Parts: sequence; C-alpha cells; structure tokens
Amino acid sequence: MKHLYASLHIKPSERANAILFRNTPPEGSLANVLKQLAKAENAAEQARLIVEFNLPYAIAIGAIKQLTPVVLVALINSMTPQEVINNLKSLKDRGAMDHPEVKKLIDSKLDLASKSGRVAAFKAQVAADTADFDADTVAKLEKVTNEQVKRRGTISRPTALLVDKSGSMDNAIAIGKQLAALISGITQAELFVYAFDTIPYAITAQGKELTDWERAFQHIRAGGSTSIGCALEIMRQKKQVVDQIILVTDEGENARPYFGEVYKNYCRELGIMPNVVIVRVGSYYNWIETQLKEQQAPVETFTFAGDYYSLPNLVPLLTRPSRLDLLMEIMEIPLPVRDDK
Repeated sequence: MKHLYASLHIKPSERANAILFRNTPPEGSLANVLKQLAKAENAAEQARLIVEFNLPYAIAIGAIKQLTPVVLVALINSMTPQEVINNLKSLKDRGAMDHPEVKKLIDSKLDLASKSGRVAAFKAQVAADTADFDADTVAKLEKVTNEQVKRRGTISRPTALLVDKSGSMDNAIAIGKQLAALISGITQAELFVYAFDTIPYAITAQGKELTDWERAFQHIRAGGSTSIGCALEIMRQKKQVVDQIILVTDEGENARPYFGEVYKNYCRELGIMPNVVIVRVGSYYNWIETQLKEQQAPVETFTFAGDYYSLPNLVPLLTRPSRLDLLMEIMEIPLPVRDDK
C-alpha cells in the first residue's frame, strides 16, 4: 500500500497516513486492535481482545507470536462452523488437536456444521483429505458432507451414472467417485454406475460413503478409446430402466456404439425417454448434446471447472419430478368454472 501511494503520487487520507506512515492507527480501528494484540504480554489479554473485537482467525493469527490453549479457545469460539472447517488444517498444525478442551470445542463446531444452512457440502470432505486427522475428526467431517448433501433434496427416480475412463479422463473418474457418493447418499431409487472406454465396467460399492466408492473405483484407470454408448447398450440388454442418465465425459466419442444411436434404441425398446445430464470435463465438445437435441431428447449440461464444491449444485437437477409426474400434477389441478350468475 505504501508503494502504491508513493508510485502513483497520491496523497493519503489522514486515516491512511496515520496507519501506514506514522504507525499510529486511530483508536478503535482494526489496525489499532491488532497492534494491541501483538503487544499483549499474556494469553488472557490476547483472548480478551479477540473476544471483545470478534477478530477473524485469519487476521488474528498473524499478530500472535505464541498460541496457547486460552487463545485458541477464544479464536475458535469466534469462528463459524464453516470457518473452523476452512482452517482445520491450520488449527491442527498449531497444536489445537493436542489439547482435549480445545479439541472438544472444535468437535462441537463440526457438530453444528452438520445442521447449519451456511456450510458448503464438499468443503468438509476436502478438509478431511488435506491433513492426517484422527478417525473421529474424519468421521465428523464425512458426516458434515453427508448431511449437507441430504439438505439439497432426495432423488426418487432411477438413475444411471456413466463415467468416462478413456485416455486422459482421470478427472472424470475423480468426479465420478464424488457424484456416486453424493447420489447414493440421497437416492431412494435404483442407481446404476458404469465406467466406460470402448467396453462398460459395472461398479458396485459396499456402502454409500465416499470411502466406499473410492474402494469401488480403485481399479479403474484412464485409458483407451471412447464409446459413450457402450454403457447404455449393456443397460438396454439387461433391461435396466432409468428416468435419468448422468454422463461424466468430454463428449469426445470416437468408437461405436455411439451414444445417440443407442439412446434411440433404448428409448424405443424400453418405452421411456430418460433425461440426460452431461457433466462436461476438460476440453469438452458438444457432440452428444447436439445428437440428443436433434432427437428432441431432454438434455442439460453442467460444466465442471475444477471446483468440487459446485458438484452439489447438480442435486436440484436430479431431484426434480419426471415429466410424467409433472403432467399428472397438472392434470390434477381443477379447471376454473365460469360463474353464470
């Protein structure tokens, strides 16, 4: 900031001048409070300042030379459940997990995160993957993820998740695991999961948690050409009927059977027209979307840009009623009756 003022030849305001150049921040300002915090000689005074001024963890931590359990309690008390999750690795690195009372306070914040409406569903799962937490903490973080996903809705329609494992589709496999865990945790109907290159690979998990799907996908490796239709073809042969299909792919299909052709046969033979949601990954094309739109099939796209926290936004697309349900709901609405009086 000093460099910007000097290089741009801008005269600082009285407040900016006091904070940046004279090192005498105004009484009651954040800069003044941080200066007091840095000079505080005991943990009790540091804790008082943190609580009184509700200092954010990310700001206060830079002004404190040594963290004591008293200061950690003050910091964690002032944090929201989401802030605790965001800074969990930092808290662990600073010894917060080593003090029973501090650990208990962190656990209480994680319990609140399961019920809070202001927590990102996959933030907890990502936090669990970033550090070597104890089993109890990992279990609480997984519970937060599962409960937050359930808050988004319940899937009542049979669903197929088809995951592209052809060459360079490692990110599609990673997303497929996340989606399989997300969907299986909130579905009340059948879920069919297949990975595919030029042949389909049926995938079954022994549970509904992400760790269960990690194990189910453990032998799936990216490689081979791409036939997006091959998984749907085996579903057609097995008479596996679904109302919606999720494709995790870049749409770069280069081998038969092609998805557009198989989809047409699937609809005709099983007497259903499933909604298709394409989760686009990598440098994607629009070949499948174009094929389906030419058939006037229901298709929607969701572009994955590397943000795993955005995946729960798919849930509203998957929990909507089927077109038949919507039609029946419309038919049940009584028509208006004209009053002849």
